[in-house]
Amino acid sequence: MTNTQAKKSPVTLIGLGPMGQAMAGALLEAGYELTVWNRTRAKAEALAERGAAVADSPAEALRAGGPVLLSLTEHAVMYRVLEGAESDLKGRTILNLGSDTPAASRAAAAWAEGHGARYVTGGVMSPAPGIGSSSVFSFYSGDRAAFEENKALLEVLTATDFRGEDPGLAQVYYQILLDLFWTTMTGYLHALAVARAEGVPVETITPYLIEGNDMAMFFEGTSAAVAEGRFPGDEDRISMDAASMEHVVQTSRDAGVDTALPEAVLSLFRRGLDAGFAESSFARLVTLMDAEG
Repeated sequence: MTNTQAKKSPVTLIGLGPMGQAMAGALLEAGYELTVWNRTRAKAEALAERGAAVADSPAEALRAGGPVLLSLTEHAVMYRVLEGAESDLKGRTILNLGSDTPAASRAAAAWAEGHGARYVTGGVMSPAPGIGSSSVFSFYSGDRAAFEENKALLEVLTATDFRGEDPGLAQVYYQILLDLFWTTMTGYLHALAVARAEGVPVETITPYLIEGNDMAMFFEGTSAAVAEGRFPGDEDRISMDAASMEHVVQTSRDAGVDTALPEAVLSLFRRGLDAGFAESSFARLVTLMDAEG
């Protein structure tokens, strides 16, 4: 992906883990005048050979000009890295693409703005190999003007989706998607563990796991039920679901597979039964998870 309009515009990138490396590569490919800093300088050597300037300190990186992209593990790392360089934040635009909680993002925005910087939160919905492709996207929120001014830059990395001026919103969306991703993938690993324990090759069961679970249909139906607050139990009932989950747990136990994950799900079903939801549909379990529940 190239961006000729922004060619040779200065931009700073702090953090050169796998994601930062991918971002730096995309920015160099697009012709940006890139300055990088990383605690381990050796990680910047290959980028220097491609034309990146390597700062000796975070403060020097901040003074290089242009917006500042942060690719750090979490916001606590940002505070440690920028400690002592706060005076150099004044007048800068911080585009923080590291993961953290919505509350931490709001606090980070207030901290940056308190030092005279504009702040945009990002949530990158792609692993490092996807950086540079418009087929993946990132959530953004915070200072709208700062986002719009740097949209072309950010679209060198991924497609963009601005969610609003609350700096925590990008991470709200990001963490919700990760909530589903990691619980789904953990369940998938557990299914493969059961298959292995029972002597079923994973390559044999995988097509059934993919084809036998139309999650889009289940997501849409469940979302509609939750949005409407209607849980009639006409297509499924928690009493049936709980019995099914009992069998999953026992199958895992019989196979010698760790049962912590399915037992956690079963405990939620049992809570639903204890709450009198036996004849309600599965979606009613959301009321046991609600903040006000």
